Amino acid sequence: MDLSLHGKVALVTGAARGIGRAITLELARAGATLAVGDVHLAKYRGERYYRLSRRISGSDEDVPTAEAATQLGARAMAVEFDVADENQVQQAVARIGDELGAIDVLVNNAGIVNNMAPIATMAREAWDRELAVNLSGAFSCIQACVPRMAERGWGRVINISSVAAETPDARQPAYAASKAGVLALTKTVAKEYGGRGVTCNAVLPGLIATPLVMSMPDALRAAMVRNVPAGRLGVTAEIAAVVAFLAGPAASFVNGAAIPVDGGWLTGPPFA
Repeated sequence: MDLSLHGKVALVTGAARGIGRAITLELARAGATLAVGDVHLAKYRGERYYRLSRRISGSDEDVPTAEAATQLGARAMAVEFDVADENQVQQAVARIGDELGAIDVLVNNAGIVNNMAPIATMAREAWDRELAVNLSGAFSCIQACVPRMAERGWGRVINISSVAAETPDARQPAYAASKAGVLALTKTVAKEYGGRGVTCNAVLPGLIATPLVMSMPDALRAAMVRNVPAGRLGVTAEIAAVVAFLAGPAASFVNGAAIPVDGGWLTGPPFA
């Protein structure tokens, strides 16, 4: 099975921390050249929740992602841009092309989940921002990268959705709607470009030991874990492994799929 990404250029958005960082480093191990995209590349370095995250994942997130990828032997560059800004996306993709070469693998990982409110009281600005980052941001990156992949006859797009797309939590209408939209976008891209050598798939993380999850109160996190049949949090490396497979030659006939990596969350709580 060919899992090598040697000679391929990959852009990972939201790559400064958490799942995006783990994906970047796994693609680096597979031999890819990396463009590390994030809106705040230096913001999270050394913050408390990284130390909490390492308690579970064992990763060292005090080293910037591009530097960590370089330490693994990959060629890497950091590109700061906001996926919600179409002009910034276009400029970033152009810069990556100039410095690293044409993008072969796009991982739309950038996302936010910080607008919590019931439908009746959610501010329209909060709704708009969540969709702008989580859904329109993925669309802008796809629009900037995929037609050129199709011209070359090879490309991989992996969109990071969420189990919330299928089982929404209360007080997260914008997040759930945006992540469900990502699933529909994934299938649309798969249908439009599958005949030109480009695949597009989605990964649906469950409860993963990201800095955000590790910053939750212990009691709340423990209550959520009780709903996971696997009986534990996932780790970011488990998401990254699936993404790396989808990015490689071995996944050439996987297209339009939505793959949960959730410890069984979508099956419902474990039997008592």
